[in-house]
Amino acid sequence: MEGSAPRRTRIQQEKRELILEAALEVFSTNGFRGSTIDQIAEAAGMSKPNLLYYFRRKEDIHETLMERLLATWLAPLRELDDIGDPLTELRSYIRRKLEMARDFPRESRLFANEILQGAPRIMPLLEGELKTLVDEKATVIRGWMRAGKIARTDPWHLIFSIWATTQHYADFDVQVRAVLGPNRGGDGRFEDAARFLEHLFIDGLKPKG
Repeated sequence: MEGSAPRRTRIQQEKRELILEAALEVFSTNGFRGSTIDQIAEAAGMSKPNLLYYFRRKEDIHETLMERLLATWLAPLRELDDIGDPLTELRSYIRRKLEMARDFPRESRLFANEILQGAPRIMPLLEGELKTLVDEKATVIRGWMRAGKIARTDPWHLIFSIWATTQHYADFDVQVRAVLGPNRGGDGRFEDAARFLEHLFIDGLKPKG
């Protein structure tokens, strides 16, 4: 189609993915301000001019990573289904969030770094797409409460609490493993966390009486 962006070749797409993977490691370790194009190029095993052929600025790389991250991060919340059993839906959401903490720790730290800096590069996404989705799912949760399917609580703070407790296992993984010690700090820590958080949230949300 006239005016559309040129289609990337397989090699070009592979190079972009190589750069984004390297940038994820650099940004999640050093934060946006502490990272440079030179560091990303070195991590990607390519020259700076070659990298700049694919991304003109550090900001462009970071923006691409953040857009991907939010799409991945919000997928479990999007799947919260008002037709399903509320406790089953919330249990599944908690499990999915813990799986993401286990499988995508660098992405979680990248997001945390951005938030700690005041979200200067993603505030429109937070105030737009994220807020819209959370408000939509809060309405679903309030509907469950009105129907007597779960105990009454603040749905927004319920979602915040699930975020806080699950993402802790990515953002503070070093601390978690250090405190649990070698006997409990292995991969089983995520299953232990899932059982505890299910008990904490699900039992607390069961309708009284």
